[in-house]
Amino acid sequence: MKEGWRVTRIGDVCSLMTGGTPSRANPEYFGGEVRWLVSGDIHQGEIVDCEGRITDAGMKNSNAKLLPVNSVMIALNGQGKTRGTVALLRMQATCNQSLVSIFPNDLSELLPEFLYLNLRGRYEEIRHITGDSGNDRRGLNMDLIRSIQIPIAPLPEQQRIVRILDNVLAGIATAKTNAEKNLRSARALFESHLQSVFTQRGPGWMEKTLGEIAENISTGPFGTMLHKSDYVPDGIPLVNPMNIVDSSIVPSRKMMVSERTRERLRSYVLKAGDVVIGRRGELGRCALVTDREDGWLCGTGSFFVRLSDHMDPKFFVALFGSQQFRSRLEGSAVGTTMSSLNHGILNELRIPVPPIAVQRKEMARADQLRCETQRLESFYLQKASAFDELKKSLLYRAFTGQL
Repeated sequence: MKEGWRVTRIGDVCSLMTGGTPSRANPEYFGGEVRWLVSGDIHQGEIVDCEGRITDAGMKNSNAKLLPVNSVMIALNGQGKTRGTVALLRMQATCNQSLVSIFPNDLSELLPEFLYLNLRGRYEEIRHITGDSGNDRRGLNMDLIRSIQIPIAPLPEQQRIVRILDNVLAGIATAKTNAEKNLRSARALFESHLQSVFTQRGPGWMEKTLGEIAENISTGPFGTMLHKSDYVPDGIPLVNPMNIVDSSIVPSRKMMVSERTRERLRSYVLKAGDVVIGRRGELGRCALVTDREDGWLCGTGSFFVRLSDHMDPKFFVALFGSQQFRSRLEGSAVGTTMSSLNHGILNELRIPVPPIAVQRKEMARADQLRCETQRLESFYLQKASAFDELKKSLLYRAFTGQL
């Protein structure tokens, strides 16, 4: 530890407060002028406003209390990455019981910003102090937070570190935002190209129904055709809507059947070149069956389409999954709680059919754009990982006296 620094527990130098939720049975407790934070607000980083509002009566008749401005907020629990996330409260507000306010007892000894940056850099460590790191339901509590050890540097050193980190972290955030913007632009260019292909009309273009250009449109086997004994931990994958991800087929070990079952249901076996389409849920979800998936089994929740020589399967998958077709499918789908397709809808779906040479030429162009987009995605993920590692390194060095 650097000379002049010391280590202490949060509970020895800070006061902690949490809040509460007024009774939902009394509508007069909500919609007032008092800002009321919930766990999702923690992701702002610096909290300058929130949607939640309660009345003075709601605050008086609950455990909600006004929190110190500039206190460090930490989420005790919450969905996904919320637990252990910290933020700075830059306004007067109260909160519910899922958040805790941490405020230094002596501002001449500890800056809230210094404490915030220290805890921000220890996100994974803080999540793991609940014990079982794999149990996301296990939350933090005030005693655990009080026990967290923190370094305290002389006040001028704290101020210097906060200035440096604020500038550097802001630069990293800007660079990351620019990388995300470039990636969005590349994706938009790809989608724009596909849209222009599907809306143009040239010599030899026709419009036909899917039933006219498909040799076969079939659903997977009915649920009654599959029995508990058909499923095995390592066998032939079933392709249901959940297995169709970003125009690719992702198998699940929870949905595999035996060789004997495949033989019994051989009329539902997929071949390379088939197109599998999700029957329920997200409309327009489809994928081309490649050599890897040849021999897999169409699931109960899917259709598979075997196209004629007039339609290139890659062209069809791109067309069917486009925003233009998704909108058309939404207008045709049936069902109130979950949209779904049926054989009649697919059979009568009208499809633009350019000459096969045009289809293949346009898909070759699209493949080039897709490769460029994927290259940018890979580059972005590498940069994002590098940014995260740089932040971790800076925060570690800062609070071990090496900055």
